[in-house]
Amino acid sequence: MATHSDGILVSASGISTPVGANGYHAAEKVVKSLPADFYTGFLSDAAKERKPSPIRGLFPLENKPGVISLLAGKPNDAMFPFKSLSFNIASPTDPSQEQSISLSGKDLSAGLQYGPTGGLPRLLKWFIGLQGLSHGRKSGEGWSLSIGNGSQDSIYKAVNALVNPGDAVLVESPVYAGVIPMFKTLHCEQIEVETDADGVCSHLLRNILENWPVGKPKPKVLYTVPYGCNPTGMTATLERRKEVLQLAREHNFLILEDDPYFYLYFGKAARPLSYFQLELDEPEVGRVIRFDSFSKILSAGMRIGFASGPKPIIDAMDLHTGTANLQASSLIQAITLALVEEWGYNNFFAHTRAVADFYREKRDVFESALNAHLGGLAEWSTPEAGMFFWFKLLLLSPHQTPTGSADEGDSEDLIRTKAYEGGVLALPGTVFLPNGRKTAFVRASFSLCTEEQVNEALKRLRAVLLKERGQA
Repeated sequence: MATHSDGILVSASGISTPVGANGYHAAEKVVKSLPADFYTGFLSDAAKERKPSPIRGLFPLENKPGVISLLAGKPNDAMFPFKSLSFNIASPTDPSQEQSISLSGKDLSAGLQYGPTGGLPRLLKWFIGLQGLSHGRKSGEGWSLSIGNGSQDSIYKAVNALVNPGDAVLVESPVYAGVIPMFKTLHCEQIEVETDADGVCSHLLRNILENWPVGKPKPKVLYTVPYGCNPTGMTATLERRKEVLQLAREHNFLILEDDPYFYLYFGKAARPLSYFQLELDEPEVGRVIRFDSFSKILSAGMRIGFASGPKPIIDAMDLHTGTANLQASSLIQAITLALVEEWGYNNFFAHTRAVADFYREKRDVFESALNAHLGGLAEWSTPEAGMFFWFKLLLLSPHQTPTGSADEGDSEDLIRTKAYEGGVLALPGTVFLPNGRKTAFVRASFSLCTEEQVNEALKRLRAVLLKERGQA
């Protein structure tokens, strides 16, 4: 047998089975999970007060053979005008070829009707199998899975299930800007944990927690994007991940592993194992809530993602869904199901490898342009996953920098105003810092622009930067 870097053990027959975080076959280890009552202290007051929908909570009873259901206000699908759907997809092994997929009969009916809160059963089963192949996780380990309208939807519901207004929360810094408003609207104290090219600085996290004020409740969650982080592009090393997991046990917090770029890893070394997989080597599992997204690999507009984690927390998130938006779109789920069942896991992974190769080439084009136009004017680390470069503009020329000064300048005005007036649009780094402090960093996406556009954009930025430094 041979082990692929995707965490899949492939036998001579070509059948793939999960591998545990320690490299052994997952079946060789008995996995102990934290008990359900462990999470009582983690759930927010709002989560504890939510009750099951009086209608949706009874949906499963309709499945009993012989029962005539007068329960739900489901419209009669005989009056839906859609009779079949078909669409063409690119072959995952030969993108120049197309495959046709059709949706009709019971599969289409399921897509046009109200469905289970957590997702269509067959798609849930497929995603659970995917977590086995990608992360070595199996059902029966105390975790469950729920489908959301993209991972953003699931993250929002997880935050509301775990965080009370005014709570202190741990966030990597810089952090994905999309979660900052979630915590701000709850008036949370966002405790920033600095990151570098290797991920969350675990020694700084330890220092924060070991010097926490006596009598003040410690944070219950840490939010992190460990692969191709938005905005920094960093991918956390295996050593850092293990240290963070150890701290989660020592200081009793949960890890919110937001991972939309897991399948967009294109580093030379094997992809580091996820937190979700690494916790298999802990004395017990159940401290990681993982968020996956298909936005970067199937379609951003389809808005489909899923959360995997301890069943009591996923159940709390589903209760929120049941009163907020009822469920993720049945039709989008049915389309996704038709696609992944047509492909199977092997072709799905072939597609994700092609996606990663595409973005690796985009990364290389952007870095070549950075060297050509901003060499000596900016500093950066090469991303190994994702779609972003995070670079520091050297805003002050040597003669402008006072001796011994740590001031590196602020990119906000230059990027928001001067660069835009010069014909290039990017994001100043301050928007990714919860406290909004000044920074010389900038985030640039390399996903869409052509090589010609990238070079022109950085050429324009160079001109603006030189003018700012008085070197025009």
